[in-house]
Parts: sequence; structure tokens; C-alpha cells
Amino acid sequence: MDNLDLQSILLPGVEAKRPMVIAGPCSAETEEQVMSAARALAAKEIKIFRAGIWKPRTKPGGFEGVGSAGLPWLKRVKAETGMYVSTEVATRDHVFEALKAGIDILWIGARTSANPFAVQEIADALQGVDMPVLIKNPVNPDIELWIGAVERIYGAGLRRIGVIHRGFSSYDKKMYRNLPLWHIPIELRRRYPNLPILCDPSHIGGKRELVAPLCQQAMDLNFNGLIVESHCNPDDAWSDASQQITPDVLDYVLNLLVIRDATQTTENLKELRHQIDAVDEGLLELLAKRMRISREIGIYKKEHNIPVLQTSRYGEILDNRAKMGAAMDLNVDFVKKIYSEIHEESVRQQM
Repeated sequence: MDNLDLQSILLPGVEAKRPMVIAGPCSAETEEQVMSAARALAAKEIKIFRAGIWKPRTKPGGFEGVGSAGLPWLKRVKAETGMYVSTEVATRDHVFEALKAGIDILWIGARTSANPFAVQEIADALQGVDMPVLIKNPVNPDIELWIGAVERIYGAGLRRIGVIHRGFSSYDKKMYRNLPLWHIPIELRRRYPNLPILCDPSHIGGKRELVAPLCQQAMDLNFNGLIVESHCNPDDAWSDASQQITPDVLDYVLNLLVIRDATQTTENLKELRHQIDAVDEGLLELLAKRMRISREIGIYKKEHNIPVLQTSRYGEILDNRAKMGAAMDLNVDFVKKIYSEIHEESVRQQM
């Protein structure tokens, strides 16, 4: 994949500058809704329109997209606004239908990229086609699975390939809908420095108020572009209403972005500090999870009349964690000091 570069992903007529922006509603709901969003975004000089035609949902019963009936709406967007159009594909049939409708850019969603069989099916359907394909990270934080999806599409002969960072699923309560885990796309960029990376702040944040700061974080990390969900009436959206923003708000967010020098090296302090921020965020989430478990233990102890403080257990934790830390090249005294504080807070949570 050595010959991948930013210019190869940009379409003719789209200026080669950061950020490349793809915007539009989460789902194509009606022709009127699609056209109103497209006209509003075109007026803000957005060049690439997005809309979900087929919508894979976590559970059955929700709105799963209008299907192929919505493809003519995207053709109308192209004809009337001059925008390029993009949509998600998850099966061989989706690919054939999208190609027949003249869709300009395809993307593979997070659920699909987690399934090598599904990605290979899409790759086979795209054999011999020359068009941009963007691949979202898998739902689980597995960089090798993400790279594998890219390699399957590349193996089908496509060269205009990019990836979309949309965050990673987690069971626990958290600030974001999907954890950013910025260190994973940073590692992907380290391995493949010329592979274009776009950020999906809508799916990472899950809340419209998080879109702007996430866009800026992506630019600070030298991402090439953004794919943002934008709906003229977000509160009435048929899917993912809470994370969509209006075209006016999107324009405001984009105008406030600070685009810093794109030149980055592995020694750049800003990038390294971003990695520390991402790790610290993960540490805090893990600590919050640990304390929730401690509270559950506290309830159990009260119900069974068990003393809160278990001295032998505390000693076992300190010795065990110290050995684990030493195996990871951490100072033993440092590890014991940390776990002493954690244990003290855990006891307090159980009281």
C-alpha cells in the first residue's frame, strides 16, 4: 500500500486542502429531506454529500433505511447541486446498486469492517472498479482487523482508499458514544503515513455539542478530513437525531477550525501529548469502572454482614500488582503507591 497518498483520494474539482469535508444526514429519509439538506450544504460550499441508504441497526424494528428507492434522490443531488455523493455499502448487492446509480464514493461501516467475510464480498464486487472507498474502523479496537479490511479492498485493485475513525464501542458508561482511543489511528498513521484518515465526530461524540471539539482534535492530529452528519431538522431525524447538526452550525464549526502546520514527525510534542491525553482518558474510564465494581462489592458485603476491610486481600493485591508492574518495566514502589491510593478509595466507595 506504499503508493497511497492524499491526492489519490481527492476527487476532481475538490481542492486538495485540509479538511476534506463530507456532510449530510445520517439517513436519506424522504426526497424532500435529502434535497433540502443538499441545497443547504451546497450553499455552504460543501462539495461531497453523504446519506445512508441502507442502515444497519443494532436491533430490528428501527428505521433501517429506505433502500434502493433512495438512490435516485442522490442522483438528483448530483444533477441539481453538482456535489459528489457518497453512501455506505455492506453487501455485494449494495455495491452493484450504488455503482448502477452512479454513486461517487462508497464507505464500509464499522459493523461490516469487523467481518472479514463481508469485506471480502465487497472487495470482490468492486474488482476492477476505480473509485474512492473509505473504510471505518471496526467496532472493536483492533488495528489489525482495520488494516486487514484496507488490504482486502486494496487487493481488489482499488487505489483510492482512505479510512474513517469513528471511535470504538464500549459497554461501560462514558462521555462519548464511541471511545476515540486516538492512539489507534495515530498508530495507523505511523504505519501508513500516506493513508488518508478522516474523522467521524458525529459517531464518536454521539451528541451534537461534542462535534466541534472533536473536529478540532482531529485537525490537531493531522487528520485529512471530516465526515459529519448534518440534517436541516436534527431533532426530527429518523435516526441518530442527537448527534446531527444543521448546515448552519456545521459552517460555523468549520469556520472556527484552526488548521495547523501539517508537517508532523514522531518527535512532535503535540502529537505525543495527544497520545498521553488519550491514554489518561482511558485510565480514568477504567478507574470509574473499578469503583463501580467496588460499590457492588460493598453492597454484597453489607447484605452478607461481611467486614469492608479485608487485610489479606489488600496484601494480595499489592504483591500481585507489583509483580505485574515489574514485568511491564514499571517501578515497584510506584505501582504500590498507586494501588495504595486506589485501595483507599475503593474502601471509601464500599462504606
